[in-house]
Amino acid sequence: MHANYPTKMRAPMHFHITAIVVVALSFACAKPREEPVTHQPEHGHHHHGHHDHGHGHGVNEHGYKGHRFDDPEQWMQQFESPERTAWQKPDEVVASLALAPDATIADLGAGTGYFTIRFAAAVPSGKVYAVDIEPSMVAWLSERAQKQGLANVEAIRAEPDDPRLPGPVDVVFMCNVFHHLADPQAYFEAVAGKLEAEGRVVIVDFRKDNPDDAPGPPAHMRMTAEQVVEIMRAAGYQLRRHDRELLQYQYLLEFTLQ
Repeated sequence: MHANYPTKMRAPMHFHITAIVVVALSFACAKPREEPVTHQPEHGHHHHGHHDHGHGHGVNEHGYKGHRFDDPEQWMQQFESPERTAWQKPDEVVASLALAPDATIADLGAGTGYFTIRFAAAVPSGKVYAVDIEPSMVAWLSERAQKQGLANVEAIRAEPDDPRLPGPVDVVFMCNVFHHLADPQAYFEAVAGKLEAEGRVVIVDFRKDNPDDAPGPPAHMRMTAEQVVEIMRAAGYQLRRHDRELLQYQYLLEFTLQ
């Protein structure tokens, strides 16, 4: 469920009542308003992004923080809006990864496939695992790949503590989802078992010090880059790149195994 946050819009009343843009896994760097563990949105404020969050920040019945992301058609309007694309810069993000044409990518918290379809184009002779924890999102991803003729995309339903990747991957990507994970250290310890020796993990998420009117979840849901780095180190990774310039409201962190 990629967690994406679109441009801030007044959240409907039911968002305020339910809890919180992964997969996810899947899921991904899916997602205009953002967040699940593999994708979910924001909170009661007017947020934009991969996923929106409700007021409750506990772990929901699907094992991630925030409200459910179980209506793909509704989230499609937010996750893939022109407003979100203006600040998320998905094409620039994908280009910055310098992917090999035959690479295998895991888009964790893929949501509606906002980044998945771009990865599919970037690795024409490779493979893209579109991972999400929401059954409806996984079905949507599978159908979208089929309709668009994306033979190199495989939709996967993840577990709260395991993306359930079927094979080794070169790049693991998670956008606006990390802050939705119930136990990010345990989650990425599971990911490590599927990462190639020279593989990379790329995490994009919202800056803690963003202004209140910026896209994304409220401040108490956001994490600093330093917090993410600390968790990833405990999970067995080392920071290789911290891009502070590419995106206005988010940091991009790239890790390899220690």
